[in-house]
Amino acid sequence: MSRIARLSLAALVPLFVLAASGCGGGGKPVEPAKPAIVVQPVPLEALAIETYAGDVRARVQSSLGFRVAGKIEKRLVDIGARVRKGQALATLVPDDLNLQVSAYEAAVASAEANLALADAELERHRQLLDKKYISQALFDARANQQKAAAAALEQARAQREVARNQSAYTQLLADANGVITSISAEVGQVVAAGQPVVSLAHEGELEVAIDVPESRVGEFKPGRVVIAEMWAASGKRYPATIREVSPQADPATRTNAVRVAFDAPDADVQLGRTARIYLTDAARASSVLVPLSAIHEKGGKPAVWVVDAKTKQVALREVTLGIYREDGATITTGLAANDWIVANGVHKLQPGQAIKAIDRDNRPVTL
Repeated sequence: MSRIARLSLAALVPLFVLAASGCGGGGKPVEPAKPAIVVQPVPLEALAIETYAGDVRARVQSSLGFRVAGKIEKRLVDIGARVRKGQALATLVPDDLNLQVSAYEAAVASAEANLALADAELERHRQLLDKKYISQALFDARANQQKAAAAALEQARAQREVARNQSAYTQLLADANGVITSISAEVGQVVAAGQPVVSLAHEGELEVAIDVPESRVGEFKPGRVVIAEMWAASGKRYPATIREVSPQADPATRTNAVRVAFDAPDADVQLGRTARIYLTDAARASSVLVPLSAIHEKGGKPAVWVVDAKTKQVALREVTLGIYREDGATITTGLAANDWIVANGVHKLQPGQAIKAIDRDNRPVTL
């Protein structure tokens, strides 16, 4: 074959290759999956504006003291003891009050004797009056004496009952089921009537007590939703609600007392444990935060590209925007914390397009 023929054949080979490539496949070439940065929305409770530490307390907590003065004879409970309503917590030395009861019982006996004598005198004077031996005025005087004796007896009996009650007050009884949280007096101590001896946390609702600076107390409104977390069970979050905000600041610390009630506590929420309260940036604990670059639009409404974990294909989903922040935008409805969304280049995607999920460091992400 001549040199010219060989050159002509070499020139025709690319043409045959192009013709073969053009006629061999009738379908559209498969477009390879494009890399796309994906992220998961951040739960709103993890985006706390502020965090406050507090302790779990009973909603009702009472300081109990004796209703009479005296010297403590026995203390029957310790801190942390669970008690039932009516259970004795401490006792006073009863000697003086028992003597007082005896004195009033003797006074009652004396009043009963005086009344019996007055009754007899009144009956005798009635007979004399019937026979006209005495005047009506003398009989009236005896009747008044009998009434005074009867009243004195009633008074003595009432005083005796008061003394008996005070004698019973030598026992300090629990006014409800609960837990002893503190003890303020010990055996041998002389206490006044009403002086706190023990503190009792009533069974029932539990809440977290926190202190808030005056400059931030305006953010705390009764009914606002917050997030609670127990230090003993880190990572477990509880929905909670601000129940009460003290209108007056403590004169020493210049902080306002705030009470936060649990919506649905479990066994990890126990009296006396330490808790964190997260103040979120919105009242809805279901909100999530996404990057601003992830926000797209669908029919003029906000939307984000959601990635199917199985097919790795994207779909545009409408969402409801909350507020814009420096670190992103909050989504109140339409998106869950376990969804995967495209964070960048959302204007270049098409519905059903497959992507290769990567993170911001260009590393593969397992959906």
